Amino acid sequence: MKVVSGSASVRLAKELARILPADLIVAEVRAFADGELHVRVSDGVAGEDVALVQTTYPNDKLLELFLLQDALADAAPSRVTVVVPYFGYGRQDKRFQPGEAISSRAIAKRLEIGADALLTVDVHNGGVMDYFDIPALDITGMPALARRFGELGVEMVLAPDENAARHAETVGGLIKMPWDYLKKERLDSWTVETEVKALPVKGRCVAIVDDVVSTGGTMVSAARIVQEQGSRGVVAGCVHGLFVGGAKERLQAFDEVVATDTVSSDYSVVSVAPEVAQGLQKLG
Repeated sequence: MKVVSGSASVRLAKELARILPADLIVAEVRAFADGELHVRVSDGVAGEDVALVQTTYPNDKLLELFLLQDALADAAPSRVTVVVPYFGYGRQDKRFQPGEAISSRAIAKRLEIGADALLTVDVHNGGVMDYFDIPALDITGMPALARRFGELGVEMVLAPDENAARHAETVGGLIKMPWDYLKKERLDSWTVETEVKALPVKGRCVAIVDDVVSTGGTMVSAARIVQEQGSRGVVAGCVHGLFVGGAKERLQAFDEVVATDTVSSDYSVVSVAPEVAQGLQKLG
């Protein structure tokens, strides 16, 4: 196998190639003066089983991925598995108002072009996987967070809302610690209101986990609740760290922020490469 990396996922691709093991090819990517992209896969992949690794955030990385798929199609590999560490548009999985695009479906159909299989990590809404007509697998990066939480001595795992409860349950089970979740109401894109409830957090180090952190508002609301109830420490954990709109300033409320390398950032302290390698084996 050969691992081909786009510019957004070099860190993860390097670790994946090391674990498999496989040869790593970092694609050449440059932008022209008008912003148009040029990509090139310089090493030969004819007859090879290829894992193309490229996250879709921000938007220009998604376009880069489409171009890389086209470049590989002409290079005659025996099989291409597209690894999308963060599947952007995963939250736009249905039509909320007449005239809207079902964006995740549109992206899925374009990702199928030139792909024999697809692997992604913690897609926000699992129903997105039904849009694929090729073998497609959604794996979880929560074990990567659990590895770090174990090192930090986390004693309880909390989800900031009901949608993330499954993630808290998974991580809690892995580190053999109790878990719970809060309820929230989103008032707008920037504001959430979290319902306060009594939690057994006094004197404990608590990890608050979610799949995606964008602005950080939901996580901070949860952190305030456990801090006010006497926790001895609060850690934030997410698989996909976007950290937009002042998130880094908000997240200073935490003792540590742990994100994976599905989206590269200063907080990417753990890798989902072991889970991706296992997923590739399942896809065959």
